[in-house]
Amino acid sequence: MPRRKEFTTPQEEEALRQKRLAEVKAKRDAQNLKPIPAFSPEEVTVVFVLGGPGAGKGTQCENLTKDYGFVHLSAGDLLRAEQKREGSKYGELINNYIKDGLIVPMEVTIALLEQAMKEAIKEGKGSRFLIDGFPRKMDQAVKFEEVVVPSKLVLFFECPEEVMLKRLLKRGENSGRVDDNIESIRKRFVVFTETSMPVVEAYEKQDKVKKISCDQPVEQVYQHVKTIFDDMFAEKK
Repeated sequence: MPRRKEFTTPQEEEALRQKRLAEVKAKRDAQNLKPIPAFSPEEVTVVFVLGGPGAGKGTQCENLTKDYGFVHLSAGDLLRAEQKREGSKYGELINNYIKDGLIVPMEVTIALLEQAMKEAIKEGKGSRFLIDGFPRKMDQAVKFEEVVVPSKLVLFFECPEEVMLKRLLKRGENSGRVDDNIESIRKRFVVFTETSMPVVEAYEKQDKVKKISCDQPVEQVYQHVKTIFDDMFAEKK
């Protein structure tokens, strides 16, 4: 039996290593293997909270956090915090996207959400999350559920555009947010209709969506939300 060749140079050893890595990758691709999510759905619960800009998602999430012990993560708040963080490699990119009313690349948003979830769990805040304003596109939904965790429920707040516009312009008087002006708001409405509604429709086919009409008083809207959460989560409080 011939002796196995001894590699005498680092270049030859590296070439063999790269060849083996390529073989493993090719085998993985051939089997169409998916990435392993960061969390198990048995251990971590995620509720996506969707609705147009100004639909009142944040207000309802605050109430749910108090009453049901969920951790509220706003994708928009995480992006704005990262935008202002000194030394952030994403800051300028995020600023440009938000200012133009466009959707920030999903890799950035998903990385920030996953990190925030890990920190909340580590700090003992809980493992049940309301993720507000995400996913905003179908590829975001697919990617998040592949690499982070599958969602349990999608809350969709329905609200007429004229009501949302009035709320956002009122908020813009004091918020200081660069996207609370009428031009950016109208862009955000268009983006939501074109990209986020298909997400809602896709989750409806999975029987995950609960719709709530939110052009009513906040307290009345919350009573509808509470009915849903009492049914699904109250016994786990």
